[in-house]
Amino acid sequence: MTPPVTAVIAFGSNLGESTDTIRLAAERLSRHPGIASLRLSPLYRTAPVGYTDQPDFVNAAALIETTLDAYALLSLLHTVEQDAGRERSFRNAPRTLDLDIIDYGGQTKDDPALTLPHPRAHLRAFVMRPLADIAPDYPLPGHGSARDLAETLGTDGITPLTEAV
Repeated sequence: MTPPVTAVIAFGSNLGESTDTIRLAAERLSRHPGIASLRLSPLYRTAPVGYTDQPDFVNAAALIETTLDAYALLSLLHTVEQDAGRERSFRNAPRTLDLDIIDYGGQTKDDPALTLPHPRAHLRAFVMRPLADIAPDYPLPGHGSARDLAETLGTDGITPLTEAV
């Protein structure tokens, strides 16, 4: 049996019932036989990046233990996105669900299907702040810990959500 690998997944949504969509996606992933554990961060409301003429996002991060290889995990994430109604109309378009592999066991990959670690994660507070909540010392290869990156990026445009929202 393949030993589990620790991976980080970023969650985002700004169409439909985003909070529910993220929670349901995390639940679905946690039930997959190739995922041994999933720890979801608190949720945040965040300003859009890139294409800004769209609603705010709800974002979270999850730390998982998986026996899936990186490509099988990516395929699973795409299936969950598609099942949630994801349409890829243009880069940074509004979306019902966006799931990205941020890190996969500290591996580095740079091919057309998958780049690891995620090439822009270290620049995004909406990824680093939630990750720092659940794994502050998690090292993003070549960039430092989640806590240090979150502190450097600050909190502009990112607001914690409460259960009442």
